[in-house]
Amino acid sequence: MNDNILNLQTIKLAKGVITLPGSKSISNRILLLAALSNNETNINDILFSEDTEIMMNALKTLGVKIVLNNDRSIKVIGNDFNFPVKESNLFLGNAGTAFRPLTAVLSIMGGSYILSGIDRMHERPIKDLVDALCQIGANIKYLKNEGYPPIKIKNPNFTNNHINIKGNVSSQFLTSILLSGPIFNYKTQKNLSIYIDGDLISKPYIDITLNLMKRFGVDIQHNNFKRFEILANSKYTSPGNIYIEGDASSASYLLSMGAIGLGPVRVYGVGKNSIQGDIEFTKILNIMGASISFGDNWIESRGIKVHSGEKLKAFNYDFNLIPDAAMTAAVLAIFADGPCKLNNIGSWRVKETDRIYAMQNELQKIGAKVISGNDWMIIYPINDNEWKDATIDTWNDHRIAMALSLAAFGKSKITISNPKCVNKTFPNYFDVYKNLIIN
Repeated sequence: MNDNILNLQTIKLAKGVITLPGSKSISNRILLLAALSNNETNINDILFSEDTEIMMNALKTLGVKIVLNNDRSIKVIGNDFNFPVKESNLFLGNAGTAFRPLTAVLSIMGGSYILSGIDRMHERPIKDLVDALCQIGANIKYLKNEGYPPIKIKNPNFTNNHINIKGNVSSQFLTSILLSGPIFNYKTQKNLSIYIDGDLISKPYIDITLNLMKRFGVDIQHNNFKRFEILANSKYTSPGNIYIEGDASSASYLLSMGAIGLGPVRVYGVGKNSIQGDIEFTKILNIMGASISFGDNWIESRGIKVHSGEKLKAFNYDFNLIPDAAMTAAVLAIFADGPCKLNNIGSWRVKETDRIYAMQNELQKIGAKVISGNDWMIIYPINDNEWKDATIDTWNDHRIAMALSLAAFGKSKITISNPKCVNKTFPNYFDVYKNLIIN
């Protein structure tokens, strides 16, 4: 594959069986939990991707010992709330699942650190997280633009044990505070109370955080996601061995291939008991007319033949809980029997790029009519005579590349620019994609 461009052949059918890569969200959370715990942790089925490499490299820079067991497993030697390196510059690329949690952890643990990333990371707001941490005495300064990275962290001066944080900006902010909370407990011997202002978005991602913290010995109670209490005796204890689920967000692209390419497509690594909220995407596939079945460790989709003119059913859906998988639904909408509306997707604005703007731009290239607002989008299906050949600009966003690859089931020639951006979460996506398609 050319590093800069990928020409996709027109696809008629898709079928096959694949094993998903590990979840990025789970991998980076577990890496940090293991580094903060009191013993060794063997992490199995970990995702090796750009974002997880950034987290691992940052932890190594901070003095955490990480040993490669094999190509699916690593060992992390825990440091019991105390990273050995107390002064460092950390470059964290565009990895939000590394930048935000490390901001919280290091600001509470203490030391002198500069955290920076690529230009896009310096455009992603972090003010709500910083303001929340400063409420309890964190010492964080902006080095360029107020409210945005890069930042400098110095030793905290704890003055309070209550935090108020907005719930409608990014679930990663709350996750970061939750993950760092037990360090605050250890440093101050006080409980930490976290209050959510307004409605909390992406609650399933908070459920993932709480589930994983519990596996490391910290059980946090909450009042309907409005108030969280982390008790003063909280301490991370390694489970010894832990396994990482396949990535449910990545499953959305492959299951969609089964839905619009007849199928069946079966994905292993995630199933009916998954802790990931993005398996709710299967409800969208059901609404659109696909047949979905589950096992303990697999999901399978069967659908229609859109290349032969069959249509999916239109939807009007609230994607507050699954904003990442909503990217996939946006592309499926061009194959529907009527306009589809995506509601509550405002968090797209502060992701790897402004995804509402970028998706509207790219879908229009291939012939779709799209209108959008601050937190919603309406996509009209493309009629047979309206399809246009297009080169998709991925905006250096892995999800745009993977979602728009589904457009190759239509009537246009689709070219993906910068296909390597999928390295962020699914490095071999296009190899898996090619193994499932039938031209």
